[in-house]
Order: sequence, then structure tokens, then C-alpha cells
Amino acid sequence: MACQIAGAITGAALADAMFAEPLLSPSHHHRGGAPILLSEVVATAGLLFVIVALVRTGRVHHVAWAVGAWIGAAYWFTASTAFANPAVTIGRALTNTYAGIAPASAPAFIAAQIAGGTIGVLLAVFIYPAARADARAEQPARLAG
Repeated sequence: MACQIAGAITGAALADAMFAEPLLSPSHHHRGGAPILLSEVVATAGLLFVIVALVRTGRVHHVAWAVGAWIGAAYWFTASTAFANPAVTIGRALTNTYAGIAPASAPAFIAAQIAGGTIGVLLAVFIYPAARADARAEQPARLAG
């Protein structure tokens, strides 16, 4: 978590530098209201569902591109623009660019992300239950002769 938050803060500083803004200036862009927060629940639930479903079905090698695809799509189909991660929310609270979020709006976004993450994980676990340990155990190799 600390590395994600540090990366988000570094990313905010980089965004500020690219837009000639003061480095790490708090955002004034208020984001709130039920539709925006519902959007953030959906974005985060979908993200966690994708990750957990791929892991539980043995397709871990698809997680990286699937996460990118989900966030890229959710940016366009959610009203919140799919922050979907508390670290991202913290970073975006520290940039007064169009991508920012006012620090006062961040706690509600993080609460929505926690709710969405919980929903996504529970849904994935329900749809893709864990295989029993004896079913997952590899069969010993048989030697010829």
C-alpha cells in the first residue's frame, strides 16, 4: 500500500509538472453525489471482480492487460472516471489539474472503493468457488516400465 501511495503522489507531482501547475497542490475539483459515488462502486467492483476471477480460474497471466482494459473502459462508462483505488484517489487529491479530486471529496470516494472492492471480491468468490485441495493436487508422474 505504501508503494502504491508513493507512486500515486509521484504521479501527481509529474502531472503537475506537465501542466505547469505548482507541485502537489491540492485539487479544487469537487467530486461527489450519489451518481458519482455509485459509479466508483461499479468501477472498483468490476476491477476487483476481474482480478479475482482471473486468479481463481488460473489465468493470472491475463491480469495485467485485463486491469488496463477494465480501467480504460471504466474511465469512459462511469461518471467518476474510475479512480478504483484509494492510492489513486490520494494522488489525484494532490493535483489541481482536471484529473484531480478535492481532498474533502476523497473520503467518500475511498469509502465507495472499499464497498465496491468488497462487492467485486464476494461476487467473484461466489461465481468462481475455490477448487477443493484434493481436486487441485497434481497427479504424481508415472514412470514407464
